[in-house]
Amino acid sequence: MPFAERRPRARSTLRAFLRDAARRLKAARVSFGHGTTNAYDEAAWLSAHALGLPVDALQLHLDRALAADETRQITALIDARIRSRKPAAYLLHEAWLGEHRFYVDERVIVPRSYIAELLQDDLRPWVARPKQVRTTLDLCTGSGCLAILLALTFPHSRVDASDISQDALQVAKRNVTDYRLSRRVSLVRSNLYSKLRNRCYDVIVSNPPYVREAVMRRLPAEYRKEPVLALAGGHDGLDLVKRVVAEAALHLNPGGLLVVEVGHNRKRVEAAFPRLPLIWAETSGGDDCVFLITRETLLAADRAHSSRASRVAASPRSQATNSPARASGEAAVQRRRSARASGGSR
Repeated sequence: MPFAERRPRARSTLRAFLRDAARRLKAARVSFGHGTTNAYDEAAWLSAHALGLPVDALQLHLDRALAADETRQITALIDARIRSRKPAAYLLHEAWLGEHRFYVDERVIVPRSYIAELLQDDLRPWVARPKQVRTTLDLCTGSGCLAILLALTFPHSRVDASDISQDALQVAKRNVTDYRLSRRVSLVRSNLYSKLRNRCYDVIVSNPPYVREAVMRRLPAEYRKEPVLALAGGHDGLDLVKRVVAEAALHLNPGGLLVVEVGHNRKRVEAAFPRLPLIWAETSGGDDCVFLITRETLLAADRAHSSRASRVAASPRSQATNSPARASGEAAVQRRRSARASGGSR
């Protein structure tokens, strides 16, 4: 939400008020990242909401004089933002992905996804014929934002939107209803694929929890207002990501595509899946946030891994390594080493 700044003509203008509000937010050391990235844009978003103006139209009103009640309304929002440390999206009950608005509250993570950028281009070039996409899935749907964008991107598709949180699904239901997509978007309470057995899809997207334990412990206050369940990804941040990938081939149609967002964790993901030739999409966040892989590539990697495992198991060296005689000999050596380490005592 960029807004150009110029010197105000008068202290009573919206322009002057925004600059003062931005200074207050900076001085209070609030954290951003839930729709804006800096204090000025945050102040602009809060002000536009209070004035009933579209954020992208605020530039046209910067030199208008604020009435006393307008100043009070905006000031109240700025005060609440500083005092509560709640993301602005929670204070306003709205979040944006591109031009699309979604209702949010503390039951769901604030929508922010690079997958939304890829959907603006119909997932091209990886989906060559968007009109032929008939079934899609949004795993860990949260507010339902990506499920709704899937339905809008692929107008002939039915969408399953799954989440383990019943609270999140209630928010998703509100958004799906607001977009009049209840006939095409089905909400499913499911621990990833557990309630989706025998269902297969042309496209699966997922923005699962991927924050590492160490990072969770030092998150700014604003991020701690969000549901832990929607953020925490285990020790290395990849607990859910590994499960999403492991079962994806079972739920993809021939030619199907898996799209997963992982933050800026490309190195960690590639280390976790060294045999998978993942495709990393270029987004506004870089080429380390979203990976894609097809059903056929997943299956080929599984076959190659199984073949290597079979060859190793069948090799004479492996058989000798695993023989009872070899095992008992190694155990005897280990016992002798343990005895030496302990000075011979039992």
